[in-house]
Formats: sequence, C-alpha cells, structure tokens
Amino acid sequence: MSSTTPPRLGKVWLVGAGPGDPDLLTLRAARLIMQARIIVHDGLVDPTILAMAPPSARLISVAKARARHTLSQDAINALLVDQALAGRDVVRLKGGDPFIFGRGGEEAEACRAAGVPVEVVPGISAAIGAAAAAQMPLTHRDHASVVSFVAGQCKGLSEQDWSGLAGKGRTLVIYMGLAAAEAITDKLIADGLTPEIPVAVIENATRPAMRVLRASLAGLPALIAAHRVKSPAVIVIGAVAGEPDSQTLRALALEAAQ
Repeated sequence: MSSTTPPRLGKVWLVGAGPGDPDLLTLRAARLIMQARIIVHDGLVDPTILAMAPPSARLISVAKARARHTLSQDAINALLVDQALAGRDVVRLKGGDPFIFGRGGEEAEACRAAGVPVEVVPGISAAIGAAAAAQMPLTHRDHASVVSFVAGQCKGLSEQDWSGLAGKGRTLVIYMGLAAAEAITDKLIADGLTPEIPVAVIENATRPAMRVLRASLAGLPALIAAHRVKSPAVIVIGAVAGEPDSQTLRALALEAAQ
C-alpha cells in the first residue's frame, strides 16, 4: 500500500498596517512584512510600509475607492483562499486594524470555511491613531466615558440607528463619512444632537500631510467642502473634539519647535 504526502497548505495572516506612519506598526506586523513572499494590500497602506517587503515579494493591490474597486470582496476572499490552497503563505495587509471596518471578519470566515489556517495581527485603528496624533483623547474624565465607532457610508446611514451615540459624555467617531457629511449632520441633529456640538475632521492621520480641522456639527459639510478634505479622514464628534486648552497648545508648540 502506497501513501502520498498531502499537499502543503499555505497560511493567511490578516495584518493591520496601522493608520499610516510606519513607526506605528507592531513588531509582529513588521516581521511578517519583511519575511513575506506574497502581500495582498489595500490602497491606504503607506508605500514606505510596502517598501519593507523583500525585493522578491509579490505585491498584489486590491485597492478600493468609492464606487471603484480593483476586486470585489468575494474575489479578494477567493484570491486569499486560492493562494493558500496552492501552498503559498499570504500576508493580507490592511490599513488600520483588520477587524475595525476592514472586512477582516469576512476574509477570516472564508479562510476557515476552506480549511485554510488564518491568523489575525491587530493594528492601530484609524480612530486611535488619528486621535493620538491630534492629541485628542477619545475618552476623558471630564468629557466622555463612552466611544462609538460607526461607518458613514449612505447604506450604513440609512440602516443603522444612531440615536444616543453622540451627546453629553460621549464621543462619536465616523469612518468613511466625507461623502455623506450633509446627511450625517441632518440625521444627528434630527435625532436631537445640538448643532453646536464640537466636530473635528482629521485627514491623513499620522502622515506628514495630516490636517485637523474643527467646526460645530452644523458647520461640518461646509468645513469639508471649503478645505477640500479627502480620504483617508475620520470625523470626531463630541466635547473632546473642541479646541485644545492653552496648556495643550503650549505643549504642541514646544514639540513642533524641537
């Protein structure tokens, strides 16, 4: 009786690349990137992070933009599974954290359903990275003890109940909300949120071109239009998004001077 060795299965790592700055990668993420043979990456992964891969690594872009995707999510799932079933290890590199609006859950499910080993390496999410870079605490004993993350695309806006997510003692962080800013503003005000509540838009968080723009909720659409804000950006709503106090401003000025 002859025996045959079963074909080797590859493995998929779902790796968070963080908000942009390569220095914010976890050590594990950096090691996997530097050892990778195949990297399937999002469009928001900073080029300096991709440059950490070996010269021999195959880089596959599955960039997504509004109304224009390189590959559908089903096709991305199939790509990961097919590569692993062919015996290849794959680093699936995602901006932020794979499990916060990164569709990492869907990709992990597809791998498990196909019998492909999968491991998740967390990353600093866009909201956490943006808030830290802007020195804007999402929680604060005097201002907020609750934080909510929501997706701001029109589909999510119409299907989700946002009442109670923002207001006194709360911080609301909206991902992917630029295109629907006017509808978001109208919805939150209709749900009872005061039009004067502070809002901050953080664009290109942790990158050299980062901007922090502030207004009231009522002024959010005009702010985005006037400054031509583009993705990637997050919107922070709540008392913590207000102008920093004089002590914080002094600390920022000292840091900039160094």
